[in-house]
Amino acid sequence: MRTVGVEEELLLVDPESGEPRAMSAAVLARAAQDPADQDVFEKELHEQMLEFATHPQADPDRLHEEIVRCRKEAARHAGDLGCAVAALATSPLPVSPAVGVNTRYQWMADEYGVVVQEQLVLGCHVHVSVESDEEGVAVADRVRPWLSVLSALSANSPFWQGKDSGYSSYRSRVWQRWPSAGPTELFGSAERYHHRVADMLATGTLLDEKMVYFDIRLSQQYPTVEFRVADVCLHADTAVLLAALARALVDTAAREWREGREPAGHSVSLLRLAAWRAARSGLTEELLHPVTMRPMPAEAVVRALVGHVEDALAASGDLKRVREGCAELLRRGNGARVQRELLESTGSLREVVTGCVRHTQA
Repeated sequence: MRTVGVEEELLLVDPESGEPRAMSAAVLARAAQDPADQDVFEKELHEQMLEFATHPQADPDRLHEEIVRCRKEAARHAGDLGCAVAALATSPLPVSPAVGVNTRYQWMADEYGVVVQEQLVLGCHVHVSVESDEEGVAVADRVRPWLSVLSALSANSPFWQGKDSGYSSYRSRVWQRWPSAGPTELFGSAERYHHRVADMLATGTLLDEKMVYFDIRLSQQYPTVEFRVADVCLHADTAVLLAALARALVDTAAREWREGREPAGHSVSLLRLAAWRAARSGLTEELLHPVTMRPMPAEAVVRALVGHVEDALAASGDLKRVREGCAELLRRGNGARVQRELLESTGSLREVVTGCVRHTQA
């Protein structure tokens, strides 16, 4: 069975005011004193962010346990320093991000200017194991149309600089400002994939291969494909749902490749429109159906995703979990809906943040 790992980026906030706090260096130093957490947490582009990565897991229950543990440990280390952590993909309150003191990050700030200042956005990356680069590229080619559905499920960033953005995932719109971000054309082979990456690096526009921000890419560090479209999820169970769906998408795509079935030939232009619609609507309105690229109710598109990967979910034992998880998410709403409901009930973006701090560890 393929293994799955999750990387989550968390927002460091003041527990009283809800405002982001540039405390990552101090929190990381604190975590480094705990032998169990020395290799769990990492710095990110901005000092208001804290990242952790799980171990590869084959069992979704184990993955859930690890995500919950990492969130609690992050909260503990942050709490020792007077701040809190929230699984928010953007800050609801206004913020002036502080770029980390790091040669790489400073190069990015100098090269990209205001784009870097705007990138206080927090995502969830899902790694799924593959047998080879060839299989990984075949998977990437075949899952492209379905990525927008994962974005809609995870959408958790309705607010930007103190205002409602009108989007469910405004993080994804901000992320698109990077020159290498977004959907890709079909590659067809690992050789063509690596050639394309080499061509991009040869332009001098990107610092290194880490800045190849494709929606799905081959990992540099691990024998995995990395799904990079999701907001950080407000609830840990949503992150596990995404991981289960991502693994099933990989299993389904790899089977199609082995059977000689060609990937859908949707253009990058259509994939961008599907991504925009998912960011705008989340789960509340229509999405573009990944097969037809025509609008349908979000619930029907989510059902289509589950149907597309049903055999893989049944084989891994995840079918019941995913069906129930999708039903619960459609009932409860994604993080964007929860945030807007908190604002409606409290009238305060500060209360939105403090409420999401509680949800993060629920």
